[in-house]
Amino acid sequence: MCGVFGYIGEKNAVDVCLSGLEQLEYRGYDSTGIAGVHQGTISFCKKAGKLSELKKVIQMQPLSLAIAHTRWATHGKVSDQNAHPQFDEKGSVALIHNGIIENYNVLKEELRTQGVRFASETDSEVIAQLIAKYYQGDFLEAFHKTLSRLKGIFALLAIHKNHPDEIVASALHCPLAIAINEQGTETILSSDPCTLIGDNYNVIFLQSGESAKIQKGKVSLYGKSLEQIDKKSTRIEGSSQKPSKGSFEHFMIKEIFEQPLTIQKASLNIEHRMAPTFELFRDASRVLFLGCGTSAHAGQIGTLFLEDFVGIPAISEIASEARYRVSLMEPTTLCIAMSQSGETADTLSALRAVQSHGCKTIAICNSLNSTLAREADTMIFLQAGPEISVCSTKAFTSQIATLALLGIRLGKERKTLSLKEEEQLLQALERIPSEVQCVLDQASWIEKMAQKYADFNNFFFMGRRYMFPTALESALKLKEISYVNANGYPAGELKHGPLALLDAQFPVIAFCANLATEEKIVSNLMEVKARGAPILAIAPHHLTSVKEIADDVIWVPDTLDPLAPFASTVVGQLFAYFFAKTRGCAIDQPRNLAKSVTVE
Repeated sequence: MCGVFGYIGEKNAVDVCLSGLEQLEYRGYDSTGIAGVHQGTISFCKKAGKLSELKKVIQMQPLSLAIAHTRWATHGKVSDQNAHPQFDEKGSVALIHNGIIENYNVLKEELRTQGVRFASETDSEVIAQLIAKYYQGDFLEAFHKTLSRLKGIFALLAIHKNHPDEIVASALHCPLAIAINEQGTETILSSDPCTLIGDNYNVIFLQSGESAKIQKGKVSLYGKSLEQIDKKSTRIEGSSQKPSKGSFEHFMIKEIFEQPLTIQKASLNIEHRMAPTFELFRDASRVLFLGCGTSAHAGQIGTLFLEDFVGIPAISEIASEARYRVSLMEPTTLCIAMSQSGETADTLSALRAVQSHGCKTIAICNSLNSTLAREADTMIFLQAGPEISVCSTKAFTSQIATLALLGIRLGKERKTLSLKEEEQLLQALERIPSEVQCVLDQASWIEKMAQKYADFNNFFFMGRRYMFPTALESALKLKEISYVNANGYPAGELKHGPLALLDAQFPVIAFCANLATEEKIVSNLMEVKARGAPILAIAPHHLTSVKEIADDVIWVPDTLDPLAPFASTVVGQLFAYFFAKTRGCAIDQPRNLAKSVTVE
């Protein structure tokens, strides 16, 4: 989940790298660092904490070449010593690394028996020490020998004090883009191609197992056997506008309030964007949704859309578990992989696993230039705009808007929906942005509710049918940014264990906006009330009986059951935001988490 960045050119490489780290900090903010070559030595500065901490202490001289890193800790605690760049014991090699080296301990012990001294707890230092061990004047050859010893996943950039004009790089199952400007005066490397948007760069994406030697305006590419290869460059699309919170206090609340627009955008040009996917559905006997976290919850809702609208069997699986379900991976299984960033390591690994069994794949993501978008057979672009807060909000509602439209169009094509049903669904979907706005207009009331419940440390979220994955997603939002114990459950499971948890100190947040299960959820509320647990209900306006049972109610507009997750989800997002704000938590950058999870 770390971010790697490098620069060679006519500008001050230190300033360019600091700018690059600003755009990559979402990948990890445990520490940051920069290194370059100056007068035959490695010049560097690194610091534990967010990028702002590095900026306070950095006093590096101008450089024409530098590499930079922002860290999400995997091996070793958060400290200055474990920050990247990492070095060999003589300080001749500096290296930055995104990924995990699975056999680092074996390599470390091997080097220790040879008298090598280690200064950090990281797996990454092993790589720098190996490069130094193999170095005999040819930096690229030493780098290549080191790569052959590594097991795991990585994107690596390295520099050597004896080679002041070059960076060597390699990628294995991790994203790494290399860009050269049209004049040939600048070369940039980045683990996120979005940092390259807006400039006249020719961009090359390193494929797994490929390496590169980067010099000013020149890139030499190599295959796994160090044979030189040629690759076509490309231009990437997008806006170079720097993200801004505008008048909002945090990115998260800004992105919550953008949802009426982003949900609407998800339905624009729908026929054109989805046309390639319809062909893949024609031969599909079932659909497998892949995702992690929020995307997995969207996949659960997607299964209901496909079953209710299209009549096709659908399964949602956590991506990290999906690769082991080989029996699902038949050529007639269509896989829909979802990821906000398109770089989620577990999702990419699961995608490759199903592809190896002949499954066709569709990507749904918010990054047009991502690995997921490039590797899937076809892609649906969410167009939600950059999502900066670690806590995903607008990407989720854009995902379920896209899945709802996909289900409706497929239902029309397969004639599993009548014309009347199709029209009702489409008309209801058109109203969703205004219904979400109605929820946003209640922000001050939802804030009062969050303040009322802010002293509790345990929460039970429940719902039925479409409200169950909605409850899961809302529980995730609360635990992500408030660090409280929040569990999502199907309400029908109360009597099968969870009821034992409930008492006056264990509030229940109940999602009630599902007409088909209203009587059941009301009965569940009565069971909770009998155990003395406080109840906060999120309920549609017509369900007035809830007022007599729940301690508090947040009302949402009435809509069709399949579309109820939109408004209810936004209530959950606002509640989590104001809850975390009341408790003084770091909302956009919660502890221990990063926006893009690029390690398994």
